[in-house]
Formats: sequence, C-alpha cells, structure tokens
Amino acid sequence: MKKVEVFGTGCKKCITTEEMIKTKADSIGAEIDLHHIYDPVEIASRGIMTTPAVMVDGKLVHKGGLPDAAEIEDWLK
Repeated sequence: MKKVEVFGTGCKKCITTEEMIKTKADSIGAEIDLHHIYDPVEIASRGIMTTPAVMVDGKLVHKGGLPDAAEIEDWLK
C-alpha cells in the first residue's frame, strides 16, 4: 500500500488533485493510504512552497498545478 499525501490549503486545484488520485487508484485497483495536509505550517515545514503538491511514500512527485492522469497512474504503480 502506498502512502499518498496531498498538500494544499483547500483551494480548488488541491481538492481536485486529491479527487483525481482517489479516482485513478479506484480505476486501477491500487491500494493507497491517502492524506490531505491543509496546515500551512506543516506544508512549509516539509519544504513545499508551491501547491498542490503530492508525496508518494515520502518522495515529492508533483508540485504546482494539476497532474495528469498518466502521471498519477505512474505514481500509484
């Protein structure tokens, strides 16, 4: 099971990114442990300055703007 963290304070792109990840995980049968981190202090403490950002198993895989479906699928495999 992959640990997926979405970082963002609740903007539309951050919420959409989280929904895209959930949808893709369901469609490919990937088991994920998904968390959305909203706290700006925690986001900054992780060194993230641009949101939405995504970490998979502790590795930063995306920052800024919406990811595309192919990227998300690569992260979850």
